[in-house]
Amino acid sequence: MSKIETINPATAEKIADYQTMSEAEAIEAVEACHAAFIEWREKSHEERGAVLKAIAKELRENTAELAQLMTREMGKLLKDGKDEIELCAQIFEYTAEQGPGQLKDETRDLGDGNKGLVTYQPIGVVYSIQPWNFPMYQPVRVLAAALMAGNGCVLKHAEICTGSALRLREICIKAGLPNDIFRVLLIDHDTSDKVIAHDKVRGVTMTGSDAAGSHIGATASKALKKTVLELGSNDAFLVLEDADVELAVKLSVQGRLYNNGQTCVNAKRFIVTDKVYDQFVDAYADAMSKIKVGAPDDDETELGPLSSQEQLETVMEQVEESVKKGAKILAGGKKLDRDGAYYPATVLGDVTPGMPAYDDEIFGPVASVIRAKDDEDAMRIANDSRYGLGGGIFSKDTERAAEMAKKYFDTGMVRINSFGAAHPNMPFGGVKDSGYGREHGGFGVREFVNIKGIWLD
Repeated sequence: MSKIETINPATAEKIADYQTMSEAEAIEAVEACHAAFIEWREKSHEERGAVLKAIAKELRENTAELAQLMTREMGKLLKDGKDEIELCAQIFEYTAEQGPGQLKDETRDLGDGNKGLVTYQPIGVVYSIQPWNFPMYQPVRVLAAALMAGNGCVLKHAEICTGSALRLREICIKAGLPNDIFRVLLIDHDTSDKVIAHDKVRGVTMTGSDAAGSHIGATASKALKKTVLELGSNDAFLVLEDADVELAVKLSVQGRLYNNGQTCVNAKRFIVTDKVYDQFVDAYADAMSKIKVGAPDDDETELGPLSSQEQLETVMEQVEESVKKGAKILAGGKKLDRDGAYYPATVLGDVTPGMPAYDDEIFGPVASVIRAKDDEDAMRIANDSRYGLGGGIFSKDTERAAEMAKKYFDTGMVRINSFGAAHPNMPFGGVKDSGYGREHGGFGVREFVNIKGIWLD
């Protein structure tokens, strides 16, 4: 069996080694989770909710330690790690409080005095495959919904944050969650495919790249397993002709650099109308060039390292390829002369189709600026992407912007004059190559349930 080695991306120092599981050990964990599910499904929504609230409390009590762990494993700013733990606690609490209502039985009038019952019943073990960019939040948003619905959950986390996955399980068990209802699998991709096919796994959810999602979706589909896929994106933020440019610049810096630029819903393409293009680009490039890069546990740091040396090299290659094809570096654009996986806040102008900066997702602090003739052209360019997760519009006419977002923005989420990652009470998910299915907002708890119709006498 092989080992998993975790590395601190800020210092290149080794953190820990973990032994991977054999296929037999992984299957044993799945079957143990299923056995625990048989008992867990008998608990009421309120009983499940009480455990979820206890987990939220335990997370908050360990905020400092968990934030430090995430910072060491993937370079997240320490202050952002603390915010992530609070979001996780809020998700558990929201699910505990709102879940019973979202899952309660419904009686329907079938006419002629007949009644029908619609009930939302758990299905079994949900297999959760998660990435490294939010080591706690990514598994939590699946886990909270699965547990509230009465399901079990087995987690394959990204190798670089193995410690976070194992610590999350410890937190849950300490809070009162049964030992086997949530298991962590330390496995390779081949074993993962066999877990997907196992008859005790009833649903698969994955967050990651569109290429990985295509493979997992196909593997699960072959085994007739339902999937929820939240995949990559190249989110466009539109700066319309009537935008508050100062606000747009401020939030575009925040939107591009949040989580060191490694978030699926980061603002990545900035589509700016000709009327305000020069004003926005000059101010934006200046602001990005002044960003302080530093150690992620330093309160003064605005931009920490990328998650790994491999990720740094990927971002560098995407920028270099875009520049070769005609993109112009307006800020940053070159690896910093320091140890660790650091890359500066970067702005690319003259971005056109055929460049990675236009076509693909750059998972790092690199902003692509694209000129549009007018508002209508800006929306056309925004939708000229295989992705469709999130996006944003800057405009002083918020009613018009909301109407544009509702009717024409081909994404699952849109921000008006704001930026943010997720909220427990709003749906999260996308369209096109950004995947399908929804989490949060009451939608996630119904993704992996048997929506059962019962005709009554």
